[in-house]
Amino acid sequence: MTKLIEILVMSIGSLGANKLRSILTLIGMVIGVASVITLMSIGRGAQAQITSRVQSLGTNLLFITAQNNVAGGKALTFEDSIALSNSQNISTIVGVAPELMVGNQTIEFSRDNVRTSVRGVTFDYSALRNESIELGNFINNSHVRNRSNVAVLGSDTAEDLFGFRVPIDEKIRINGREFTVIGVLKSKGSTGFGNQDDKVLIPITTAYYRLSRQKTATGEVAVSVINVQAKSVEVMDKAISEIGTVLRLRHKITGEDDFSINNQQETLDLLEQATNTFVVFLGAIASISLLVGGIGIMNIMLVSVTERTREIGIRKAMGAKKLDILLQFLFEATFLSLGGGLFGVLTGMLLSSLFNNLQLGSQTLHTVVSGDIAFLALLVSAGIGMFFGIYPAFIAAKLNPIEALRYE
Repeated sequence: MTKLIEILVMSIGSLGANKLRSILTLIGMVIGVASVITLMSIGRGAQAQITSRVQSLGTNLLFITAQNNVAGGKALTFEDSIALSNSQNISTIVGVAPELMVGNQTIEFSRDNVRTSVRGVTFDYSALRNESIELGNFINNSHVRNRSNVAVLGSDTAEDLFGFRVPIDEKIRINGREFTVIGVLKSKGSTGFGNQDDKVLIPITTAYYRLSRQKTATGEVAVSVINVQAKSVEVMDKAISEIGTVLRLRHKITGEDDFSINNQQETLDLLEQATNTFVVFLGAIASISLLVGGIGIMNIMLVSVTERTREIGIRKAMGAKKLDILLQFLFEATFLSLGGGLFGVLTGMLLSSLFNNLQLGSQTLHTVVSGDIAFLALLVSAGIGMFFGIYPAFIAAKLNPIEALRYE
């Protein structure tokens, strides 16, 4: 134990004797570790942001859409959504909200106009899709029954048309038809599926009868998608089965389904896989700088062995064993990498904090620093020091003491 402490002291003393060289080598490791932590925290921040924004669309959601390529298939209708909501054979859902995508329309106010997405919705849409009102009110059942010309604006749409003015009770025109603004939604941001703040919501019946060109042979109100909220993630498969049974009976299906049911959880899982790959990719790129730092340590240690050949010869002549020499140089390499790792962790965490909530154009950068990344980076840096230090240490340990003493 005493000998080990002695070797440790000698290693530290040797590094201190070449301060500039040691500091420059240390900086290489600091850059490598800081890069890993910063890029990984940016990757995890993006991952958390994407997941959060997808979940902001609603939780435990199922999306029912029509399969237009099925021969003899029927369109999804407003009446289908009512049947699902009232069915005694479905016990796994808590809400149903049909939606009619009218598409991009020209919205006018005074001399200003924007072109944005217009959707026909019902009162239940706000609860299922986590839409909160910033100003005014949301569309209610009376608006749907009476086909009222009322509109709820996304926050970006309201800002584009009205600036800082309060738009409630103002008149706008959608493709030439006059609508009264009754509400403005709270901002939700971009989800990767489009800007959720750039839209206009109107009653689904108004959208169908006054703006949409989609017509059904029976005169029923056609819809683009039916949003269904399951009670929990665990019952989603059962909910899909129950919904499918009800729709098959309503559409009198004997062959291929003329509708499809997509699970929000599947979308989240796919996004998580994609973002995990992205995070690993960023980590791999950053690890290259760690590798460069490790090669720098090996280079410095090999130079150190050459410069200290006589010192090694004297130590061996005085009774030092191969293991003593090996441990000394291995400790020096490990100290360099571990010291660089510690400073790199601190630098990486500082940079991650500075980059958090940084505005890049229209996007805000978010970072998530976690202890496991810092610990792993520190562990890898120590491992790199040992790995790249082992070869120079072996070279030093194998030196012949007589030849080493003769070295000039």
